[in-house]
This record gives sequence, C-alpha cells and structure tokens, in this order.
Amino acid sequence: MAGRHFDEWEIGDKLTHEIRRTVTEADNLFFTVMTHNPQPLHLDVEAAKASEFGQILVNGTFTFSLMVGLSVGDTTLGTLVANLGYDKLVMPKPVFIGDTLHATSEVIGLRESKSRPDTGIVTFLHEAVNQRGEVVCRCERSALLKKATASAA
Repeated sequence: MAGRHFDEWEIGDKLTHEIRRTVTEADNLFFTVMTHNPQPLHLDVEAAKASEFGQILVNGTFTFSLMVGLSVGDTTLGTLVANLGYDKLVMPKPVFIGDTLHATSEVIGLRESKSRPDTGIVTFLHEAVNQRGEVVCRCERSALLKKATASAA
C-alpha cells in the first residue's frame, strides 16, 4: 500500500504495519559503528554481560529508525513533503539481538498548512512492539503531506 495523502487521513486512524524485522547482530554492529557510537553496551559482549541486561543491548537510535522505517510504506510513501519533527521519544523496554519488531501507527493530529495550501500536517503516534507484545519504542512524528485533490488546495 502506498502512503496516504493528507486529506485521506482521519484522527483515530490506526494501522498495524505488516512488515516485521528480526534485529541481527550485524544490524546493531553496523549501525553503531556507522554512527561512531562507542557505547560498550552495544559493542562489547563482556561489558554487556556484566551489565544489568546481561547481553548486548541494541542501539536505541537503530530501534527508533527501524520503527519509523517500518511505518513509511503505509503512511507517507510517495506523499511526504518533509518530516517536521519527532517528539516524546521513549524506549520503555530494551531491544536485544534476535528480537522481532513490528510497528503500529495512529493519527493523533491533523491540521492544514497555513503557508502551503496544497499540503497538511499529520501527527502520527508510532510504536515498535517486540515478539512478546512489549512496546520498545514510541514517538510522535509530524509529517507535511501532499493533498490528494487539487480542489483541496
């Protein structure tokens, strides 16, 4: 499914995105190294074993990025002008190598753009959920989307 235009959303619309992703050791290692993050909890098995987690902890910015990525195909693919911001980002549970994540999205805000009449702003509440049903990441994303109809512009 392609993303929806601004005027195709309603507050309260909820989606469970079909794509799931099992987080691999390579995902965590490459993302952590690529972003120059030297945190031993993400890179050092022995340090991670000695932590309260007892194992490698997946980089939270990877988890956040994956959550948003899992949502794009159903929300903003082909209709996005720009992401305007990410707010209230929380990670209530840790993610470990081997966890399988899926994402959900709910529309919590809609407003016409004042400066661009052919667009509007949709605010999504995104959540990443692991195979145990635990929310591991949550945020609000504001996206500037094109309108579907010229008459709406």
